[in-house]
Amino acid sequence: MKAKCITIIGLGLIGGSLGLSFKDKCGDNIVVTGIDYDQETLHKAVERGAVDYSTSDFSKGVATADVIFLCTPILQMLPIVEKILPHVKKGAILTDVGSTKGFLAEKILAVLPGDVHYVSGHPMTGIENSGIMAATQGLFKEKWYILVPEASTCPKAVEAVSEILTWTGARITTMDLADHDQCAAIISHVPHVAAAALVNLLGKYPDLEESFKLVGGGFRDTTRIASSNADMWADICLTNAQPITDSLLQMKDLLDEMIQAIENGDRPAIHHFFKRAKVRRDALIKKTDFLVIS
Repeated sequence: MKAKCITIIGLGLIGGSLGLSFKDKCGDNIVVTGIDYDQETLHKAVERGAVDYSTSDFSKGVATADVIFLCTPILQMLPIVEKILPHVKKGAILTDVGSTKGFLAEKILAVLPGDVHYVSGHPMTGIENSGIMAATQGLFKEKWYILVPEASTCPKAVEAVSEILTWTGARITTMDLADHDQCAAIISHVPHVAAAALVNLLGKYPDLEESFKLVGGGFRDTTRIASSNADMWADICLTNAQPITDSLLQMKDLLDEMIQAIENGDRPAIHHFFKRAKVRRDALIKKTDFLVIS
């Protein structure tokens, strides 16, 4: 399938960056339409060259699309799919960039007609900023972009989306559904919860907030992702609940062990906690350029 018309619904960081990547690679050989509720976002997306046309009219925006990218927070996706399906042409491909795949696959496949294809996808990239002005053409370059054939409806559609995604410079790979959601919980979702918890911990000591200017790279680096979009992360937690809560409980066990070791003055146990983490992280970096997905 040669996609000539692509529609991106949700022109934030991911949607805007997809548009910039597509237009940079293909220029006038493709037409990219952007859909968003926010009029300023629509204007900025055209101004920045992320889309050729922008609209808040969903029926108009998807009518000619060969491929439609859903780039909104996860809980907004199903209502949007139900809204656009009467206007999507036969043979079109619908794909999403949601961080949790099991929830979306179940919901979308339940309403999808047989003449529209679905491809489940997840780009493993992002920055702490959000919105169309944070979008960048190089966001996906050399980053993993996961496709989940198990949750998709047509192998040829998966191949077509994979080919399109090569325009972004991403490294395309595939995963099983359950493996993806568990892996995403550990390497992406729980770190975001932990970063937010660290910042909220600082909030329990308001007298120290004036000292934030004194913090070094450790606190800034560890909490950088706490500046991410709250709507997106609330949806992620609710739609990948079991893997996230299971992982958080295991982290809690580790923290409880550390608390016990500190209270007991058990230096060997404390040393082992940090040493084990250093050895494992160093090995991961050396083995996999830090992303344990292949």
